[in-house]
Amino acid sequence: MKKDKIVVKAPATIANVSCGFDILGLAIEQPFDLVSINKNTLSKLAIKSIEPNFLDLPVDINKNTASVAVRALLETLGSSQGFDISIVKGVPACGGMGSSAASAAAAVFAANELLGKPFSSMDLIPFAMEGEKVAAGSAHADNVAPSIVGGMTLIRSYDPLDIIMLSNNLDLFCVVVHPNIQVKTKDARDVLPTSVPFSTLVKQSGNIASLVHGITKGDLNIIGSSMHDAIVEPVRASLIPGFSDVKQAAMNSGAIGCSISGSGPSVFAFSSDLITSERISKSMQGMFKSLKITSTAYISKVNNLGCEIVS
Repeated sequence: MKKDKIVVKAPATIANVSCGFDILGLAIEQPFDLVSINKNTLSKLAIKSIEPNFLDLPVDINKNTASVAVRALLETLGSSQGFDISIVKGVPACGGMGSSAASAAAAVFAANELLGKPFSSMDLIPFAMEGEKVAAGSAHADNVAPSIVGGMTLIRSYDPLDIIMLSNNLDLFCVVVHPNIQVKTKDARDVLPTSVPFSTLVKQSGNIASLVHGITKGDLNIIGSSMHDAIVEPVRASLIPGFSDVKQAAMNSGAIGCSISGSGPSVFAFSSDLITSERISKSMQGMFKSLKITSTAYISKVNNLGCEIVS
């Protein structure tokens, strides 16, 4: 019996994962978005609701990441099927945790299910990227890819698009602290250097290669020793008050590694166990509090499944 309604959850993500700027992404279990999609008979897309209702997110189907992503899927299929879309936001907007990506990922995953799964999960990524394009100005995949397929993904190339799943059985705890400040993606992009010294590039390449090796082997020591960003973190740190102190607090509390999540302002740290993660979270939040900045902390394991059907 074919379904007419489905609810899908899509996880938050950590883009870049320290040194892997624009090529690495990791899905985490908490937080997540819930997207409900119903078939309609009007051959139209509609955003019916976005909760919490105080969020200033667009219901215009040409501006919402979920509807734009679903439209891209329908156009590729040549389908006139209409859908009513309802979104419950769990991933904070403008937090560097893949908020727009989670909505786009859940929406295309749900629509694909209701249409009989004409596409594989990997094949859904380009559609979700179209949703990211309206949110961020470019069709990037470092958040949508892990949100859809789970684990850690590597973008080898955009033209042609080539995405590699590095691991979907990574046993790692993640602490993400989201300070109550805003960093616009445009500002985070504007501070990036237009060129870097060759020696810096070599150093960064070594860290990326080592990090990928550590991830595929599940070696926490290699992962930790590789989490050094010589290019992006040093310039983006200035956009997050107290970042250096927050990072040091995390490392002093037992973190394997610590860096900026996506474009910020969220800061993430890796840990081997829950007790250490709780200690890291407390110290990071405490450092932000000393600067009179409130924050929200999320402690979870890596999400190795990606999008999941809830009902």
